[in-house]
Amino acid sequence: NRYGQSKILTPQEIDLLFNQGLTNERDRTLFAVCLFSACRIAEACTLFTEDVYNRAGEVRPVLIVRKNHTKGKLATRNIPMLEDLRITLKAYRPQAGRIYLFPGRYCGYLNPDTAARFLREACARIGIEGVSTHSFRRTALTQMSNAGIPLRIIQEISGHRNLEQLQRYLEVHPNQVTGAIASLSMLSPIVKSVFTDPPDKNLDLSSITDEIPKKTVRDYEL
Repeated sequence: NRYGQSKILTPQEIDLLFNQGLTNERDRTLFAVCLFSACRIAEACTLFTEDVYNRAGEVRPVLIVRKNHTKGKLATRNIPMLEDLRITLKAYRPQAGRIYLFPGRYCGYLNPDTAARFLREACARIGIEGVSTHSFRRTALTQMSNAGIPLRIIQEISGHRNLEQLQRYLEVHPNQVTGAIASLSMLSPIVKSVFTDPPDKNLDLSSITDEIPKKTVRDYEL
């Protein structure tokens, strides 16, 4: 029970999903777009081919998510193209649709619900539970937050209306909570005792003397 929140994917789960779960180039490219741009599945499915490739068929330096395709139709987002995503999109170019990047059978573009079914089937193949199409967006945004990226910059990428909405997406790992509490030790007024190892009972100390050999200046080579 994740209380309505999609699972955050680990690097190991991402590797397993893309290499063994997703079985065709289209699906791997679709969810790579979701992961490396933090966009919603509906935004990825409705991408125009011309918003990803220029007239020469080359991958653009930014991924354009048009205002009319965003939730709430707030603003167009221009997301810098990560090199990993550029390589993936370059390989996918021959399969891209004439109008939509991911063409569908009926409505022109791949239906988001159909994409969600493909993902469920992929996760079932490799035994990962709790994943939905929103997992890629949550994973990407959480990763940026953990990397210390300011929330205002993450909001520019995610397209959230306000920071409160964005913060609901971000997941806190138990290790982070432990580390946060551990950082308070520097405030402690308690003097920490210094413990030394007990003497070795088998060690012969009879040959040790407290006297330090005395030397004169002549004894040293200058």
